[in-house]
Amino acid sequence: MKKIAILGGTGKEGKGLAYRWARVGYEVVIGSRSIEKALSAATELNQLLGKEGLVGGMTNDEAAQWAELVVLTVPFAAHREMCEAMKPYLTGKVVVDVTVPLVPPKVTKVQMPPAGSATQEARQILGEEVEVVAAFQNISYEHLLNDEEILCDVLVCGSSKAARQLVLELVEAAGMVGWDAGPIENSVVVEGMTSILIGINKQYGVQSAGIRITGVPRS
Repeated sequence: MKKIAILGGTGKEGKGLAYRWARVGYEVVIGSRSIEKALSAATELNQLLGKEGLVGGMTNDEAAQWAELVVLTVPFAAHREMCEAMKPYLTGKVVVDVTVPLVPPKVTKVQMPPAGSATQEARQILGEEVEVVAAFQNISYEHLLNDEEILCDVLVCGSSKAARQLVLELVEAAGMVGWDAGPIENSVVVEGMTSILIGINKQYGVQSAGIRITGVPRS
């Protein structure tokens, strides 16, 4: 089993992914700048899971060192700083970047960074010794902490096919359908889609607009 650290994981997206993986047996740690917040989030998840010790809490630094695979669930405003701070601990690891470059207040407008996408920005900062994969940007956190079926597919883009395949296994373990969406450059489309989905949510008064791939046989 992979040891997974979710950095900036005290938010709803991070806790939702932690819950999904811990319930199927992965070792999961929530990372935060505040150890108190990390431990509080871990306690909340363990209570939800009905068993102590399934999810741990550490500082971001400790969690990044401990993990075999690291997930970034930070706001875009903190993305560059987080990548720079964690770089010493990530060599040889796979980093799953869930960050979306939303720029308030116009979060329904696609606004990509100079690197092209948040995931490409992470790769620029972390270097070629780190595999960086974009995934889970289009999943509404509303569903993650429940055991309900998630009807939105997950597009996975990344720096190598092997890294993408590893993350596709995590998508399946979390109870979702994932698709290999190609190289890291394609993360521009995946991340940008989030602003469109937020806009659809607002127009129709819902919280769970998503995407599904059609025309391909589903297992």
